[in-house]
Parts: sequence; C-alpha cells; structure tokens
Amino acid sequence: MKKKLLSLLLSVAMVATLLAGCGSKADAGSVYYLNFKPEQDQAWQDLAKAYTEATGVEVTVVTAASGQYETTLMSEMGKSSAPTLFQVNGPVGLQNWKDYCYDLAGSDIYNELTSESFALKEDGKVYGIGYVIESYGLIANKTLLAQAGYDVASINSFEALKACAEDITARKDELGFAAFSSAGMDPSSDWRFKTHLANLPIYFEYQADGISATDAIKGSFLDNYRAMWDLYINNSTCAPADLSAKTGDDSRAEFLAGEAVFFQNGSWEYGSLTADGAFTDDDLVMLPIYVGAGDEANQGLCTGTENYWCVNAQADEADIQATLDFMNWCVTSEEGTTAMANNMGFVVPFKKAVESPNLFVKQDTEYTAAGKTPVSWNFTTMPSEEWKNGVGSALTAYAADQTDANWDAVVAAFVDGWATEYALANGQ
Repeated sequence: MKKKLLSLLLSVAMVATLLAGCGSKADAGSVYYLNFKPEQDQAWQDLAKAYTEATGVEVTVVTAASGQYETTLMSEMGKSSAPTLFQVNGPVGLQNWKDYCYDLAGSDIYNELTSESFALKEDGKVYGIGYVIESYGLIANKTLLAQAGYDVASINSFEALKACAEDITARKDELGFAAFSSAGMDPSSDWRFKTHLANLPIYFEYQADGISATDAIKGSFLDNYRAMWDLYINNSTCAPADLSAKTGDDSRAEFLAGEAVFFQNGSWEYGSLTADGAFTDDDLVMLPIYVGAGDEANQGLCTGTENYWCVNAQADEADIQATLDFMNWCVTSEEGTTAMANNMGFVVPFKKAVESPNLFVKQDTEYTAAGKTPVSWNFTTMPSEEWKNGVGSALTAYAADQTDANWDAVVAAFVDGWATEYALANGQ
C-alpha cells in the first residue's frame, strides 16, 4: 500500500513538474522580428538561433524583400501571428503604425541609448528606438582610380568628379572599365536614387531655408539632382535605356568584378565587398556625394538612420516582454553586440556597443574628426512610399530619353507629388 501511494505521489509530482515546465515556456513568450535589411538576413538568423539556444525563447526572423517592407508589414500585421518587433523609417513612417507601437519609455533598451535623440518620440511617448547609425556615399575602387590617373584627394567636388568620370568614359575601351556601376532602377536598386540620391537636394533646400521638414518642397536644388543623375547614367557600365532592367545585384557584381570605379551605396555593403577576400580595406574608400551645392570642401558622408525598432503593442503581454528582453540582449550581451558590430557592420547608439571594424564607418568618423559636416538623412521626411515611386518612375523614363520635357516630369513628381502625398498622408 505504501509503495502504491509513493508511486502515485511520484507520478503526480512528475505531471505537476511537466505542467509547470510547459507553463514556464508559454509564459516566456516568443519573438517574431520582421527585418527591414535583406543584406543582414543571415546575421539576424544566426543571432536569433543563438538567443534561442541560450534562453529557450523562440525567435523567428522574417526578412522582407528589398523595396517591399511596408507592403510586407501590412500583410503580416493582418495575421494572427503578427510581428512582435518591426521597423518604421522615422516620423513619417510612424504615422501609419503609431497605434501598433508599444511605449518604450523607461524600458531597458531605452535606458541603454547613448542619447535620447536616437529615440522616436511623439506626444510624450517613445514609439521607436534607433538601433543603427549608417553612412552612404560613393564607394570607390582606389586601384582602378589610380589606373585612370586620379587619386582620392583629387575627387573633392562635383566638378572634379565630373571631369574624372567623363575622362574615364572617353578612355573606357583603353582602360577596360567604366566610371560608375549601373544605376539600376528595379525595386532592388532604385532606392539608391529615388531615396538616397534624392536626399541631397532635400538636404540642401532644408539647409538654405533653415527647416527640418516641409509640407511643400520647392525643388530649389533639382538642377543639381539632374546634373548628378546625368553623370551617373551617361558614364556607366550600361546604356541609360537599359537601367530599368538592372538590379542591385548587377551593380554590386560589376563593382566586384572591377568593371567600374564608383558604386553609390552605404556602409552596409562592407561585408559583401570584402567577403572571401574580394577587396581589402586598402582597396576601398567612401567619398561624399558631391552635387555642386553647399560647402563641398567641408562636406562629409550622408550619415543617419531610418531604422527604428518598434514593439507591437497589440501582441500578447508575454510576447511583448520576450521581445523587449531580446532587444536588450542584442545591445548589451557580448554575443549580441559583437554580432551587430562585426557580422552586421553596425554602429549602434548604445552604451555597451562594440567598435565596428567596418572601414566605411571608420572613414565617416575620420571625416567628422577632420571638421567635415555629415549630410543628414532628410529622406525620412519624404511624404510617402508612393512619392518615391513616382520620382523613381520619372527618373527611369528620363534616363531612356533625356529631354527637358522628361526632366520636367521628374520635377513635377518631386514637387507636385510631394504636396499631393503630404496632403493625403495628413488628411488634408
């Protein structure tokens, strides 16, 4: 009898233990991260796996295709298993998702920020946390530049860049390479020009007018935008009419193959350019994008962020806490901070950040230390994705037929489209 009772008690205890274990796992919640950056997909997958192995908390990372993040986010948020961690690109992007954003004020990750300026705030709430600072410009192959008879120091203005590019084009057959890799205008590449290049005329207009946003862009520097676009498309690896079919992979592959001296892109490309010994730090440099405006002698790289982490306020409480814990681990743990610095090449604005080995990050620091002024990321004030698409379509049409009438269409998409989309976005 005693043996049977003991056996029964042990069985009950085992069941209770199992149930408690199951309850603990459920209570721990899970994380679903919808990642904005395709180039860092594998690094995030690896980090998620490491976190799950260390904590037992399931972390799923899904990466949206280039140029499809907003569409993917809208689709995923409509599902029962919606992302618990997602991204917005700044104040404009926030407006679509404000109701989904958990207030991060007082959270562990908010307290890890090196400056409150990296938090996305509105109405006294913290809606997002900027988790990476990046730079973009003109990546140059120093070896090819030297072969063409130029050095880095000589490329210090738009006129100097133009003279260099047009000279390379004139000697293209002799040299065996072009000035610029293809300015591809498919969705995997067009963001470089309808967003990143378009930032320059916006930045200089804002600087001239002493503002940081506007409901009606004037287009004061669109002649500079045209001059730079002309330079890209007429001194490239391919004919301007072929750009609509060229991809981001094409542009990168051309640069990696030594077919072009210049490649407009950002610090996030460092890993792909140095993988498997393709390039070393001695081979590369990132130059400012000169467009013939402002104080070019003191211009730095385009530096900022459009990447703000937001936590889904409509997720289960356990999943919200799991997501907050995962975010904090990423920016405080040795494994997380090392992965973000080394594997992703990020500069992260957190107290326990590891210094990035990324050459382009170091060069941005050097520019700033030398008194160069970084060009801020004002494209976060663009009124909508539809506005960008309108500018991109007009740029593509102009590339195929470079008439004044077709450039007027670019100006209309830029100026008139801005006012229209701003009004729509703000219920006007």
